[in-house]
Amino acid sequence: ALGFWTALREVFAMTREQRCWVHKTMNVLNAMPKSVQARAKGHLHDIWQAETKVEANVAFDFFVATYGVKWGKAVAKLVKDRDALLTFYDFPAEHWKHIRTSNPIESTFATVRHRTKRTKGCLSRKTGLAMAFKLMMSAQKKWRRLDGQNRLPEIIHGVEFRDGLRQLQAAA
Repeated sequence: ALGFWTALREVFAMTREQRCWVHKTMNVLNAMPKSVQARAKGHLHDIWQAETKVEANVAFDFFVATYGVKWGKAVAKLVKDRDALLTFYDFPAEHWKHIRTSNPIESTFATVRHRTKRTKGCLSRKTGLAMAFKLMMSAQKKWRRLDGQNRLPEIIHGVEFRDGLRQLQAAA
């Protein structure tokens, strides 16, 4: 995954990084005792479910202050990706649920990974790529359409969003 982000930064320098909240939550909670996990999970949800980036940062700071002393390793996992976890606030609110997590993408690749493991040794590179292509084409039929897809041209043209809302450009 690290090689992917490095290559992406080289080829598409303007690309913004968003870390997956589902995976980050699991990683943080796994570094904490079971007795604390339910409460900590609620506080993590308070961060990414906040209406604004300011509210998210307040919830983030609360989490760090509440759990940092006893479970420093868990909190360090969260703090190191703070900016990348809150990137979604700079995009249209309609897109937030799609970009906060990588689970929809991963479920597609899980199907391909599962199938290729089962047919190990039976595939050449060419037939393996063909099978992966066909599996992904089949999987895409079940994908939900992106909410707020009409906002994509704005993003492509660099329109600024803050807390999910389009920012008006001052006249020059």
